[in-house]
Amino acid sequence: MNHPSVPHHNPNATVHSIEEWTSLSSSVTQLIVDCCCCNDGQLTILDFSNWRELKVIEIGSHSFQSVEVVKIVGLNELERVVIGKNCFRKRRITWNRNERLFFWLKNCPVVKELRIGRGSFQYYTVCEIENDDCLEVAEIGSVRESSCNFSCASLELKSAFAWKAS
Repeated sequence: MNHPSVPHHNPNATVHSIEEWTSLSSSVTQLIVDCCCCNDGQLTILDFSNWRELKVIEIGSHSFQSVEVVKIVGLNELERVVIGKNCFRKRRITWNRNERLFFWLKNCPVVKELRIGRGSFQYYTVCEIENDDCLEVAEIGSVRESSCNFSCASLELKSAFAWKAS
């Protein structure tokens, strides 16, 4: 995914390392992670609930390779989530077919946009997008290239919102 919001390298990103990730203030409203970050295996669970004021989450490509659980739940201010390509992707050599890997985007009442680049969450077994009634854009992968997003999961999109085809 070549989304303009996810550059190849972003020196102005909020997070460039695991140390910066763990020292983030709970009052940040934009959380921007540079490309190729937080891949050292220290993080296996990524829970965004500590940042209740988040409006934007942007994760650069090839980041969080060892994370097994991504939990974006109950963020009342969150408007936008953009994840670059090949994020949250354990290498096949370290992936166990019986492993349970989870992505949750739930109960974020004003989130309007979810964009996930190709190759991200390849071996994840659960993808739940639920109670995000303002969601207008859910772009996962690419229609022009093999994407391999959530190739081991079924997608669940649950909402009171009535989806309209345009």
